[in-house]
Amino acid sequence: MSPPVAPPGWSRWLVPPAALSVHLSIGQAYAWSVFKPPLESALGLSGTQSALPFQLGIVMLGLSAAFGGTLVERNGPRWAMTVALVCFSSGFLLSALGAATEQYWLIVLGYGFVGGIGLGIGYISPVSTLIKWFPDRPGMATGIAIMGFGGGALIASPWSAQMLESFGSDSSGIALAFLVHGLTYAVFMLLGVALVRVPRGERPVASGPAVTEGVQVSAKNAVRTPQFWCLWVVLCMNVTAGIGILEKAAPMITDFFADTATPVSVTAAAGFVALLSAANMAGRIAWSSTSDLIGRKNIYRVYLGVGALMYLLIALFGDSSKPLFILCALVILSFYGGGFATIPAYLKDLFGTYQVGAIHGRLLTAWSTAGVLGPLIVNWIADRQEEAGRHGASLYGLSFTIMIGLLVVGFVANELVRPVHSRHHIPAPRQEAVDAGRQQPESA
Repeated sequence: MSPPVAPPGWSRWLVPPAALSVHLSIGQAYAWSVFKPPLESALGLSGTQSALPFQLGIVMLGLSAAFGGTLVERNGPRWAMTVALVCFSSGFLLSALGAATEQYWLIVLGYGFVGGIGLGIGYISPVSTLIKWFPDRPGMATGIAIMGFGGGALIASPWSAQMLESFGSDSSGIALAFLVHGLTYAVFMLLGVALVRVPRGERPVASGPAVTEGVQVSAKNAVRTPQFWCLWVVLCMNVTAGIGILEKAAPMITDFFADTATPVSVTAAAGFVALLSAANMAGRIAWSSTSDLIGRKNIYRVYLGVGALMYLLIALFGDSSKPLFILCALVILSFYGGGFATIPAYLKDLFGTYQVGAIHGRLLTAWSTAGVLGPLIVNWIADRQEEAGRHGASLYGLSFTIMIGLLVVGFVANELVRPVHSRHHIPAPRQEAVDAGRQQPESA
């Protein structure tokens, strides 16, 4: 499948909706918790078992993005979105079969393994294309698309809950809900496949000043640079800090105020989770757009430095003030989302647009690591503290201190980022060949 080249007069503003149709669909992953209680009840699973499809999905997201990034660059966004559509929807259909036959391993295989491949390929599918369409505002462009991944749960969570209420929460009802998900998301993602285009010669006319190609580094060379691994640490630390709150948000706010005169109800805790999702989504577009104005290194100084301050305020005063706790948590989650949306533009600044999608895919292994590390730190320490007889906010003091330390490590790694040495650049003759190859679609 050759990349579809935009005809003359094609509006670049049609590309972000194409990306959004994919990211809003695969963003359903953040709503997996809706299916956990029904699955545990219908199939007799433990909480750990019911979390396995989601955990495997996040691991496969990072791995498929890392290993499939070069293929995405080579074959183009339409190919990538088609692969994402087939894998993500097939994952739901396999899960529907597993629920109907009460074979949980099929749900793990479908949603976690097959669907996780769709998550990874779908996540990186529009990144390099958006950066090439919006060289004047790369942070804003990727922020719009990646905002969809953070906001997908806002649609999927109530929709899934309503289906389970209508179809029933037994195995047949869960199977039917999975089936509807798979078919509906296939249709919605097909809009992105139909709309997406690459710019003619990959040099669109921007509304702002002309943007030159500048430094170009291949994915193979990028992973050999200290800049890549500094950004790997930056992303991993920022995601670990955010997911540490996100994964345990409802019980965390309940625990913090359990011993006060105004405990948090189940309904209020659910509302807190919704607020965090909104902050996650808003941060992806707001902070990434801000990075176009103040620079990528500066915005990560905010994410990591102010994020550490927010954790410190929660640790010291969070249990004495609900507004303070909620405000700090919302800021941290906005930085969590903003970090995801800004990293492609940071990569573009350092390595150029040549294989930025493939480089981004390799960097997302940091997400897979953080997806395990963040929940492990918070949950394991909370369990140990509870066994020791502690309760309330004291369950989280040590884990929050660790998060502050991790954010400081990320801050230092960001300070170490420097321009890429010229020995890693594409040699001039090869650069000319790359540019010539980019012009071929215009004459096709």
